[in-house]
Amino acid sequence: MRLALDDFPPLRAWQRKAMVEYLRRRSEDFMAVATPGAGKTTFALRIAAELLVDGTVEAVTVVAPTEHLKIQWAASAARVGIQLDASFRNADIHSSTDFHGAVVTYAQVGIAPQVHRRRTMTRRTLVILDEIHHAGDSRSWGEGVRAAFEPAVRRLMLTGTPFRSDDNPIPFVTYERGSDGLQRSRSDSVYGYSDALREGVVRPVIFLAYSGETRWRTSAGDELAARLGEPMTQDLVAQAWRTALDPTGEWMPQVLRAADARLQVLRVGGMADAGGLVIASDQQAARAYARLIERVTGEKAVVVLSDDQGASARIAQFAASDQRWLVAVRMVSEGVDIPRLAVGVYATSASTPLYFAQAIGRFVRARRPGETASVFLPSVPHLLGLASEMEAERDHVLGERRASEEEELFERAQRAEKASGELEKRFEALSATAELDQVIFDGASFGTGAQAGTPEEEEYLGLPGLLTAEQVALLLNKRQADQMAAQRRTKAPAPAGGVPAQPAGPRTAGERRIALRRQLNSLVNAHHHRTGLPHGKIHAELRRLCGGPPSAQATIEQLEERIATVQTL
Repeated sequence: MRLALDDFPPLRAWQRKAMVEYLRRRSEDFMAVATPGAGKTTFALRIAAELLVDGTVEAVTVVAPTEHLKIQWAASAARVGIQLDASFRNADIHSSTDFHGAVVTYAQVGIAPQVHRRRTMTRRTLVILDEIHHAGDSRSWGEGVRAAFEPAVRRLMLTGTPFRSDDNPIPFVTYERGSDGLQRSRSDSVYGYSDALREGVVRPVIFLAYSGETRWRTSAGDELAARLGEPMTQDLVAQAWRTALDPTGEWMPQVLRAADARLQVLRVGGMADAGGLVIASDQQAARAYARLIERVTGEKAVVVLSDDQGASARIAQFAASDQRWLVAVRMVSEGVDIPRLAVGVYATSASTPLYFAQAIGRFVRARRPGETASVFLPSVPHLLGLASEMEAERDHVLGERRASEEEELFERAQRAEKASGELEKRFEALSATAELDQVIFDGASFGTGAQAGTPEEEEYLGLPGLLTAEQVALLLNKRQADQMAAQRRTKAPAPAGGVPAQPAGPRTAGERRIALRRQLNSLVNAHHHRTGLPHGKIHAELRRLCGGPPSAQATIEQLEERIATVQTL
């Protein structure tokens, strides 16, 4: 089986740079971190081809998180002349000579590491560990991966999210102790979301956060009501969030209606095949959301519920079609390549930074300049923080204390919500309505709130589908300024002899926060034009200097401090 390096597509700048670094080092282990959609698969296959051609290795083993990704890896490899067996099973012991190697899952390796160790020792092998953080999912997986692939000539680790929510060390990853005494994972090549966005490799992501009134009944028979997004205890946040996601309420239909309207705008505006994905918490909710989509849009949604061959076929069929909506639980949370996905609805209670980053990664793959992605999500402080920190680069940290007591309380509340089936009998969602709370882009928060179905909401849903990141920021600033101007006009002084004029300017705490967010965004935008620094980096620096959460969650006092600080930069 002869390989020709000329068969490969041209490499992107980061891929060329990383390949040069890899070939220069010639070390056993190399970890490449690249944001979802950047082209990790192409990079890894080019490395594999280089090593096969020069005789450094004789075989390639790819380890992937899911069965579906095995098929995807084998197909990508075949296009460049590398034949990988995606149907290899542990009972086969050895790969057929028709193949350069095999694709297996972490679960396969964890079950029978000795089988894969023997395969690795039989021929000089390159092991590509895709989404390497999965090797820390359980002690058996990590130990199995280490035992199976320690004899490999080369190991190439890939990930778009090089961090975990626990202390499980990831095999073959180098950890270095910092000045704070904590050990952090070290990467050999890093290509972050902000770099990829600047170079047009990924799409800008616009987050549309929806709040609303929620009502539910507790196990004691008490009826509680809360507004999603307002300050409250973490257990109440979890219950209000769960109530909003209930398919029998009005929150989900209203958000799905808005998301489909946004999808239609993208289709008319230049992305004719744009698709949408609803990420659900469980199978029951997924089926219910699919019924809602058909009711709202008049078109059936594709439903993917489990990691089996039938699910893989449905994903592939959806990817090649022009159907509007796909509903999934976890099947499409990571690695699955559907470039036409451009609108997402985050309808799940999963809230770890890892899961959120993987989910959003499904929408960022750019095909041509100007494509944007829009993700609809509940206005929950924890999610707003993650949305505001899209560009943050994280490492896996061992022995790290929790960022705050609030985060610990939130995770405890989330665990309590999922504790047992008994809760299903004791908790009853009564009603929920939706309204657009704010729009988050590039670390900044825009908008003054808008009821579902109003012209104010349509202004945001109707943003052009083909925009650069710079144009998105300018348009959002303009939309917010127009909203504020319209609100001021409604409070204009009455004519002589009429009702006395209301005092000018915002009066409530909510109005003050909106005005301060707008002022901060304007100042950050001005600083961006003076210095060329990305908006997100400026917001991150203000948080470093002043402390506190992202601007979407910041208090009036914190916003005022940041405004004063940015004026001194």
